Amino acid sequence: MDMSVFDLFKIGIGPSSSHTVGPMVAARRFLVENAPLDDVTGITAELYGSLALTGVGHATDKAVILGLMGETPQDVDPELVDRMLAAAEEAGELRLLGEKTVPFTRAVNLVFHKTENLPEHPNGMRFTLRRADGRTAHKVYYSVGGGFIRAEGESAAPAAASTPVPYPFDTMEQLLDLGQRTGKTIPQMLRANELARLGEAELDAGLDRIWNVMRSCIARGMEITGQLPGGLNVKRRAATLWRHAQGADRANALPHDALNGVTLYAMAVNEENAAGGRVVTAPTNGAAGIIPAVLKYYAEDCKPLDPVTGVRTFLLTAAAIGMLCKRNASISGAEVGCQGEVGVACAMAAAGLVAALGGTNAQIENAAEIGIEHHLGMTCDPIGGLVQIPCIERNGMGAVKAITAASLALKGDGTHFVSLDAVIETMRQTGADMQAKYKETSLGGLAIHVVTVNHAAC
Repeated sequence: MDMSVFDLFKIGIGPSSSHTVGPMVAARRFLVENAPLDDVTGITAELYGSLALTGVGHATDKAVILGLMGETPQDVDPELVDRMLAAAEEAGELRLLGEKTVPFTRAVNLVFHKTENLPEHPNGMRFTLRRADGRTAHKVYYSVGGGFIRAEGESAAPAAASTPVPYPFDTMEQLLDLGQRTGKTIPQMLRANELARLGEAELDAGLDRIWNVMRSCIARGMEITGQLPGGLNVKRRAATLWRHAQGADRANALPHDALNGVTLYAMAVNEENAAGGRVVTAPTNGAAGIIPAVLKYYAEDCKPLDPVTGVRTFLLTAAAIGMLCKRNASISGAEVGCQGEVGVACAMAAAGLVAALGGTNAQIENAAEIGIEHHLGMTCDPIGGLVQIPCIERNGMGAVKAITAASLALKGDGTHFVSLDAVIETMRQTGADMQAKYKETSLGGLAIHVVTVNHAAC
């Protein structure tokens, strides 16, 4: 497999991995590839397809400008973003990579092509740079989901592809066969593959950092109230519902309250994401709440004897499922709908939970298959082009489904009718058959029907 666990889990900012993280990375990469910049006189960024249609709601415009300024998703301070962008717009200029100042305003230098698509993916963008002697340079990039980008005509394989690993796999069938032949569990094989690229201390520190960022995101989302940006006037609910659940009603706790907590954990993360906060793509920002919520459920409600090792096992196993889905189908809502985001995250979380609880390889595969199977056909139809409705609640539901899938798998012996490989291929074909208006364009589904109803009411 040509991916690392850290390709699937990236630290960045909201609200979207494909529409915010990817474009920020692409904009910065374009300038780095065209350095030096001392004779540059101007730059234009053009957005196509889904990036154009839902770009403002997904903060693509902000992300591109930040990337041109030299910012990176993992290091930019979410608290300073609006101030930085306002100052640049007021000045009418950008300092490219912090080095070269050129004229720039959104109205002139950022172009949205809402009726055009570039050929290789719905999330396309073109950058054009002009130099003092009249020469120009331009390049097309695609944001292919989960913060991954590729240039036009470039292989989609991440840098990890150049490193041989002891347990190579392209399908779950191959991974299960490797496990049978070697006696290794899926997380053991994934760990060995990662150790071919980096040291043990570095791997564990990286996994622990991912979990720490996830936990911090949940904690922040459980504290902050108020209204989300974007114009829909959506109120944050996770913090208020959590305080209510911990209050006077605690004496009358019900058996399902643990699952209610899981729902709120997931919603807290996605409210943070919608507000442009610090999150981990898991495997995308739109589905970023599911894995943290199920991990917190594992670490606190399942009462593991060794939670640190269990969390690492969870993340490695979840990454294996995400790798298979990305390689053999897609994790891009603009390409296959929300089945590739929430559906894949649910499968990853279910598999990770089974592994952390000591399940077999067959049970891990079964849990992942259940997680995706019951999201097949799910559309990506965000209202107003914002990662808010139905995305926030959808994460809460996906987290509960993941726990249910894990429970079903752990109570069986791993035997089942539909293989994970088959359901991933089904997801790919379903996405190919799905009309474009249901794939992160806000041209169909809830995105138009709710707005139509609201207009009629006025």
